[in-house]
Amino acid sequence: MSDGYAVVEARLAAGRASAAARIEALARQVADFVASSAWSSNDDEHDPEGATVAFERAQAQDLLAQARAEVVEFDDAAERLRAGTYGRCARCGGRIGEGRLEALPATRMCIACADRRR
Repeated sequence: MSDGYAVVEARLAAGRASAAARIEALARQVADFVASSAWSSNDDEHDPEGATVAFERAQAQDLLAQARAEVVEFDDAAERLRAGTYGRCARCGGRIGEGRLEALPATRMCIACADRRR
């Protein structure tokens, strides 16, 4: 089990690192939007280009929030791994399939429960 534990631990760490890198890039992008709008007197509501800038800024902010939430999910999954509950569905308590865990290492639910939630 220690080999399996190490593989899962590495998978979680890699996923977290990827999300953290996205956070850095997106935070810079949002900061650039804010900085560029500080030097502009564009009226987003009446300037045809302003709507695009506002949309791109909002999209980057949303992606940043998603990446931050993903880091929390990976941290929670790592805690479940240490506690010995990783790979168990939070809803039904059953095993989460290996394929699902490989595709979504931080998932909390088995495929059946995730489908029921939709």
